[in-house]
Amino acid sequence: MQKRGLFIGLITLDLIYLADAPPQNNQKLVATDYTVAAGGPATNAAVTFSYLGNQGKVLGLLGSHPMTQLIKSDLNKHQVTISDLQPSKKEPPPVSSIIVSEATGDRAIISINATKTQIENQNIPNNILQDIDIVLIDGHQMQTSYQIAKIAKTRKIPIVVDGGSWKTGFEKILPLVDHIICSANFHPPTCQNTQQVFSYLQQLKIPNIAITNGDKPIEYKSTPSNQTHQLEIPKTSIIDTLGAGDIFHGAFCHYILQQNFPLALQSAAKIATKSCQHFGTRNWMKN
Repeated sequence: MQKRGLFIGLITLDLIYLADAPPQNNQKLVATDYTVAAGGPATNAAVTFSYLGNQGKVLGLLGSHPMTQLIKSDLNKHQVTISDLQPSKKEPPPVSSIIVSEATGDRAIISINATKTQIENQNIPNNILQDIDIVLIDGHQMQTSYQIAKIAKTRKIPIVVDGGSWKTGFEKILPLVDHIICSANFHPPTCQNTQQVFSYLQQLKIPNIAITNGDKPIEYKSTPSNQTHQLEIPKTSIIDTLGAGDIFHGAFCHYILQQNFPLALQSAAKIATKSCQHFGTRNWMKN
């Protein structure tokens, strides 16, 4: 049965280039390939969620600048709807320029996040959670996310947090969530290692916690057990790691609605691994 997910956070336009390596000072490079797509953690997760047979909706700041047509076209192609927090905004959307190194799949990124475009919660559509089965928060619209998380909690709608990095405001949202998937770069205040991160999040009574670290095993804890478990990542040849974490989170939102926490992590890891075998954030869906 098709599920509906709400993905709250960053909407960008991604310009993605494949090259030998990032340029040095005063160096010009000719890319061997390029692609253009909508981007942002919540946005890429929504695309993945829809690709797996669901209906994804992104809630974020887009506006009406002509460049937003490229974003809208890409998301429409992938059957993702947009709920715009400020449709009248005339300024261009955030643009990320990404260079993927051909030999390793590593990426260099320069971008603008949502720091300068935080929206007050009065812009939230009244019916935003109608028929929604799961909510993902990437932390880039913190005030909006907090207000929606409070409502979702009362309605028993599962809340997932993409903890790519610590952002001020997470301390209010985290006590409300059901699942958090952090990267190795997620360091709450006073936390300097994985065990401290687990301890911090367990004190907030988050039932399911996972920490990813690239191609290294996923570490996770799930109540009522206090034990740390490891989940191996499938081995593969790497073409491009861009967006793999976002794709993981979107796939997780799909699988957690039908599987337990460890199985959902395992299934999502397979999807993210597949994405690393293709250039860009969309080509993996064509095979």
